Amino acid sequence: MKFNYPGLADAEVERSRRDHGSNAVASQESETFWDKLIGNLKDPIIIILIVALMVTVALTVFGYAEWYESVGIAFAVVIATFVATWSEYSNEQSFQRLLEEASLIKVKTFRNGHLTEISINELVVGDHVLLQPGDTVPTDGLLIAGHAEVDEAALTGESEPVKKTALPDPAPTGEAAEEHQLARAGLLVDGECVMRATAVGDQTRYGQTMKELLSAEDRLSPLQHKLSTLGGHISTFGYIGATLIFFAFMFNTIFLQGGGIDVYWAAQDGGAIVKDVVTAMILAIIVIVVAVPEGLPMMIAMVLAINMKKLLTEKVLVRKLLGIETAGSLNMLFTDKTGTLTQGKLQVGAFVNGGGERFEQLDAIPTALRDTIGFALCHNTSAVIDASDPTDPKLVGADRTEQALLRFVTPYLATAGDVEIVDLIPFNSTRKFSASQVSGERNLTLVKGAPEVILKNCKRWLDANGEVQDLSNPDALQQATAELSGRAMRLLAVAMTDTPIDGSTELPESLTLIGIFGMRDELRPTSHASVKIAKDAGIHVVMITGDAKDTAQAIAKDVGLLEDDPDAIVLTSSELADMSDAEVKKVLPHLYVVARAFPTDKSRLVKLAKEEGLVIGMTGDGVNDAPAVKNSDVGFAMGSGTEMTKESGDIVILDDNFSSLTKAVLYGRTLFKSIRKFLIFQLTVNVSAILVVFLGQFFGFELPLTMTQLLWLNIIMDTLAGLAFAGEAALGRYMHEQPLRRDEPLINSDMWSSILINGGIIAALSILFLTSDITQSWFSGGYEIGTAEAQAKFLTAFFAFFVFVQVFNTFNARTQGLDLFEHLLDNRLFSVIIPGIMVIQVFFITFGGEILRTVGLSISEWIIVLLLAILIIPVDLARKLARNKWFGNPVQEG
Repeated sequence: MKFNYPGLADAEVERSRRDHGSNAVASQESETFWDKLIGNLKDPIIIILIVALMVTVALTVFGYAEWYESVGIAFAVVIATFVATWSEYSNEQSFQRLLEEASLIKVKTFRNGHLTEISINELVVGDHVLLQPGDTVPTDGLLIAGHAEVDEAALTGESEPVKKTALPDPAPTGEAAEEHQLARAGLLVDGECVMRATAVGDQTRYGQTMKELLSAEDRLSPLQHKLSTLGGHISTFGYIGATLIFFAFMFNTIFLQGGGIDVYWAAQDGGAIVKDVVTAMILAIIVIVVAVPEGLPMMIAMVLAINMKKLLTEKVLVRKLLGIETAGSLNMLFTDKTGTLTQGKLQVGAFVNGGGERFEQLDAIPTALRDTIGFALCHNTSAVIDASDPTDPKLVGADRTEQALLRFVTPYLATAGDVEIVDLIPFNSTRKFSASQVSGERNLTLVKGAPEVILKNCKRWLDANGEVQDLSNPDALQQATAELSGRAMRLLAVAMTDTPIDGSTELPESLTLIGIFGMRDELRPTSHASVKIAKDAGIHVVMITGDAKDTAQAIAKDVGLLEDDPDAIVLTSSELADMSDAEVKKVLPHLYVVARAFPTDKSRLVKLAKEEGLVIGMTGDGVNDAPAVKNSDVGFAMGSGTEMTKESGDIVILDDNFSSLTKAVLYGRTLFKSIRKFLIFQLTVNVSAILVVFLGQFFGFELPLTMTQLLWLNIIMDTLAGLAFAGEAALGRYMHEQPLRRDEPLINSDMWSSILINGGIIAALSILFLTSDITQSWFSGGYEIGTAEAQAKFLTAFFAFFVFVQVFNTFNARTQGLDLFEHLLDNRLFSVIIPGIMVIQVFFITFGGEILRTVGLSISEWIIVLLLAILIIPVDLARKLARNKWFGNPVQEG
């Protein structure tokens, strides 16, 4: 072995761990189930409900309410908080298991006199770590032996590898020490070295960045912003309604039934007056309770939980439940290229010989030339090849380019022959080539590297039969390679010569070109379609990549980003840096690609786009991506990314696939649609109930709906119906709609028309029902109209009508279109709960007795009730037809 150190003994390890800590990095503090529960109980709507619950309990104690009224509100609070808490807690546990995989990374460390492998978290200050190509630097330290080239892009954003050399004696200080220091999360791309750990865990640069990240502030999600606004409006509506009903009740009691204030004051004793005032106050309080949609937080929790489980099967792990909804509101998405739009691995797409002839499969290349290609690639590599499994060889120490080349010649890996490496020139970014002098089966020097470097020294080329030809007319070759470059391929030339290396690091003068390989990180099969889906959904997708501008532009064209916009802009990082913030904001609507990008570009773009009022999504995988991911409205961390980026993200894309992002958007929009459907239904109930209770006072009905009936109505129409809307199907047509801006109200004009028209119609039908002689004759039960028995039948029928008209209105609310049965059976909760409400209502009316002020109804009376209640369906269909004709159909087809 090249290096040998005694390393730390076990006692020294324990002492170091005691003094300096372990290498585990602080992560987001994992809340317990009870911590999350307490946090959810602080939700403003939940607090209002708890206050309403306390008021209702107090009313029960003093005999003004029944015990089951408190139970209904308590049920809503418990379901809402426990469902949200359990969903978030189980998600967090899944995420923690995902992060635990990071701690399974093994590190080669000298301990107790020999080299051993330990978990990355077990490293301590003073450990000697052996690093080889492909290894990630596990902690901060000093390079004490060997040399290395380290890719620190994840930390600094610099794409070029940084040279590191062994620490001399005496050790330098300040800036001079930089070239001997290694930082956690760097990637060794070349060389071999031993590092002595100088800082671990939270004391590393990586750990410090993580701590800053965890202290960053979040801003309200679009849904939270809209809900806080809506909550204020609902509270105002409830207070105004309650005040009006208080005065209407007292007006009815004093003037309509009491004969005026003088007569009322003279006829009533003090206790009766107090009782009337208290009754009016209780009715007003109950109206406030009815006005607050306690089913909303429960429904949001349920729909988030349901969609979270569905998304997990789609390889999308939602860490923060509101991240789904925010994804549905995205206006702009900044996405990585490699592994997200592309497959994340280079593949040889074409081979061109010196005559410009192109081959796209190994088998298509003539045998003689093919054999030379196989020999040249197998014996000019720094990789250790294990071909024990010929179909899936193991390539240790090969970078992405070498892996692509070696897998192209897989059949040759197992039959490499008896060849000895005499001398070699390792690849580096300055030389841009590598060379290997071999002897045995063939005595040659094999060269591979950048075409612009190799071709300068190529005098000859191998034809299809393996015969050497003069490279006198390179036009055909140049044309073929230009075509490959236009297809965003990375080019690499392979050549050979009889000239030995002889310790030189210079490129041999006289080379014979074997050929040029075109490699490309191919697009995922789903990427083009997924980008189109995102664009149809009104999401402006911007690809951010480290590739050169021409390559990035070719990929963007292939994936469909540059379609449909003749003013499409492609910028490089340097061009972006030269622009002022105002100039960047101006070009944002037409910006589709940022090439040669640094992570700092991501943070800047997120900041500027948010200043424009847009809802921003950002993908990321590296450490330096974490701030941009964290600061975006919804951060998408890649499953293959760093631990820090996953901690920063709201959603983890487990398969790194762009199509999974679009699924998150779809489910986010489904959530928002479900919330809007529930609000249409619930606010229609509220408007109609408050109007009926208010107007009923002026038609001689002190309590057209009793306080108990109102609370029962609140339980079934709010709590249970909230659950019914939680299971709505995710429809593809939602992705043909434009996203909502952050400041757009939760309730739009079409919703208001439904709420106010249907609420008003229900209230009008209710007043007509209460005042019509015809309905009184229909529901007299055979008793003389005006008698207590006839009145009991009549008010029972009205209560049944009022409940069932709301039940039928659920079908109107669940779709904006004319097809009321659209995907009805896909929502199993709706299919079970709404019929269940009907059955429960029939049962309670039949057996409610004094508690609900009901008596049983006959079959014929039930038929009339249902026929009257179902009138709300044609009324709303007429509203929708008129809307479609005069204002346009809001339902997007597709």
